[in-house]
This record gives sequence, C-alpha cells and structure tokens, in this order.
Amino acid sequence: MNGGMKRFIASGAALGAGLILLKAYQGKKRNIWVYEDSDMRNSYEIDHEESVNAPYDEAEEGLTQLDSIYRSEWQANAFPQTKKQLEDLES
Repeated sequence: MNGGMKRFIASGAALGAGLILLKAYQGKKRNIWVYEDSDMRNSYEIDHEESVNAPYDEAEEGLTQLDSIYRSEWQANAFPQTKKQLEDLES
C-alpha cells in the first residue's frame, strides 16, 4: 500500500468514528428526563376543592384547599387577617 491509500483509509476511519460519536451524542440529547411540576400552586384541583378543615373551623368555610394553605401561612407569620388589623399596624 502506498501513502495515499493509507491516508484515504485513515481519513475514512476518522470520519466513521466522528459519525458514530455524533449519533451517540444526539441519542443522549433526546433522553433528557425532567421532573413533573409538583408545585401545589400550579394545581387546578387544589384550587377548586373545598378545604379539608371547613367542617371543623368556621373561618375555613367557603375556602378552597389552596386558600386554606395561604391562610395557614399568614397566621403562622402573623400576617393581619382583616383590614382593621392592617390599619392598626400601619398607624
């Protein structure tokens, strides 16, 4: 074999290896797995189902589960529940 034929075979092998690597990279690129959004604030159901505490707490009557969660956070953080309480804090 002469030098030209060796270069031809080497370049063909390099091209083939490059194509194999490219295919492998593209295959991995398509297989990205992402967690499903599990944030309760993006849930349609939780914003339309009645609060589970409604039968036991008068303040929870008429609230959805999401509203109940917000209410619990506000109480835990001492957020004013009424306009009068808010005005008292501002003055």
